Amino acid sequence: MMRIGETAAAAGMTSKTLRFYEDRGLLPAADRAPNGYRDYPHETVSRLEFIRRGRAAGLTLAQIGDILSVRDIGQAPCVHVKDLLAKQLRDLDAQIADLTVLRATVAEFHDAAAAGDPADCDPERICSYL
Repeated sequence: MMRIGETAAAAGMTSKTLRFYEDRGLLPAADRAPNGYRDYPHETVSRLEFIRRGRAAGLTLAQIGDILSVRDIGQAPCVHVKDLLAKQLRDLDAQIADLTVLRATVAEFHDAAAAGDPADCDPERICSYL
């Protein structure tokens, strides 16, 4: 068993993060030592590392919780994870496309502003650059 600080350090997280994950149900409630301190089994570190990898992939805590729930009942969540990652890729591709269009628009406005002269600003418009 490891105390909360030891577990947090081993996972590269803070004790506050562990308490947060426990409150959210991502970590099972820790056993309590006679002095009331949380004691975590060593396998908690690998669960925390999984949570970190899921967050790095852009998964929400709710999605990660769903994956952990499937694993906790003894089933392999691999198909569910594959589907989530496929959706994440589609969403990222859509965001990249939207950002590419936005960048082109901003670049066009910027080019007009860089070539413009504020003295030529039309007083009837808020700003000629937009």
